[in-house]
Amino acid sequence: MSTLHDDSNHLRRAFVAARTARAAGDMPFGAVLVRDGQAVWTARNRQHTAGDPSAHAELVLLREACAALGPDALRGATVYASGEPCAMCAGAMFWAGVARIVFGAPLAEMEARLGGPLLGLGCAQTLAAAQPAVTVQGPLLLDEALAALA
Repeated sequence: MSTLHDDSNHLRRAFVAARTARAAGDMPFGAVLVRDGQAVWTARNRQHTAGDPSAHAELVLLREACAALGPDALRGATVYASGEPCAMCAGAMFWAGVARIVFGAPLAEMEARLGGPLLGLGCAQTLAAAQPAVTVQGPLLLDEALAALA
């Protein structure tokens, strides 16, 4: 069972990945895959550096972790995202079998700070009718999440 302390620690790893993405010239987003309480993979946004508009941190995480660890590593896992996952990423995590998503900054705050296109449908809304259900929690550590966007 995850605790707020564990959630905070894993989410802070996603913030570190977000700052790494920003330093590399990408949008400031990071994601961490956790199984059985252990972080098993970390990824960052690579849209600009990879020339791939779908290379959001969560999709990079799913692709890399699946290739390295196999698809079973995703099923039942938790993904920690520095920012609220978009509808594309939320759907991909559902199809990968992720059971829980925890995020830092909410969509409205990300849009206010970063601008750009926005699919105004939140992660929880996107997954509201998902079967099996996906637990979505956030925003969490909002001040730290917003600092990671800067």
